[in-house]
Amino acid sequence: MTTAQEQGLPYDVFSRACPSRGTLEHVTGRWGALTLGALHEGSFRFNELRRRVDGVSEKMLSQTLQALERDGLVHREAQPTNPPRVDYELTPLGREVAERLLALIHCVERRMDDVLSARRGYDEARAARTPLTG
Repeated sequence: MTTAQEQGLPYDVFSRACPSRGTLEHVTGRWGALTLGALHEGSFRFNELRRRVDGVSEKMLSQTLQALERDGLVHREAQPTNPPRVDYELTPLGREVAERLLALIHCVERRMDDVLSARRGYDEARAARTPLTG
């Protein structure tokens, strides 16, 4: 059986079988997005990156870095020192993706007052429609 791409068909993230969907999930998931954004600032050692991405567990950061490395977005460099030193940095592809992602992140940050106002309005409208119980 040949893949759609082997048949010359375009990638389509909306198609369940398209491999681009998995990469999109790695990039846009909470830890993937934050990790890529942090690495856009430069090279980090694992624990430095874990401190920068506040709230991520060691296990989740490790899994996230492995997925991003597999997708070609992150480069892992292990130095043969004692103790071993491992640095993570973006690849050229990872830098391109991170720049686009950071544009979205900065948009959300700039518009947070509007988001919070919308949330309050939504919550107030729902509270007004919900009958009191008890």
